[in-house]
Amino acid sequence: MLAIVGEPIPVTVDECRGQYNSLMRPLRYLYVLALVLWLGGMAVAGFVVAPTTFSVLEGWDASTGRVLAGQVFGAVLRRVHLIGYAAAVVMFLTLTVQRMLGPRPKHYGIRVGLLAVMLGLMLYSGVILSPRIDQIQSQVTGPMNQLPATDEKRLEFDGLHQLSTILVTATMAGGLVLLAWEARE
Repeated sequence: MLAIVGEPIPVTVDECRGQYNSLMRPLRYLYVLALVLWLGGMAVAGFVVAPTTFSVLEGWDASTGRVLAGQVFGAVLRRVHLIGYAAAVVMFLTLTVQRMLGPRPKHYGIRVGLLAVMLGLMLYSGVILSPRIDQIQSQVTGPMNQLPATDEKRLEFDGLHQLSTILVTATMAGGLVLLAWEARE
């Protein structure tokens, strides 16, 4: 044991195992905090920021407001993706450290697998879809919904937007499963 200001600090694996609960609490807290920030960020972005931004800016000016709202929400979504990437890393690390220090977290493999799927969905949405959506929007003057319904750019934009929504919704569903799992323990 190493002692700093009279407080013993475990330095070996055996000493750490002896203080299992004191080490696991902060790890579980970090895991839950990362999950809640990721899940909460997606929920606030989708259920509050997007509808409010579009409503307010379209109310101000139907044509320009919709384009501005898309740009604002795109910037918000980029930050939500970054939060998701960081949260996934923190969650993976905390689960893995818990596994190394003490008994393996229940269903470790399933949880890490679900976490990997969630991260993969967010990466695809943020790295592949979002830049393509931005690129298409930059090629159009005005709101996408003012183009004819058969316009190639509008069809691709609508399809990518729908896929992005599905991926974020699936990621949120995975987050809710992990949150329920954590609540049971």
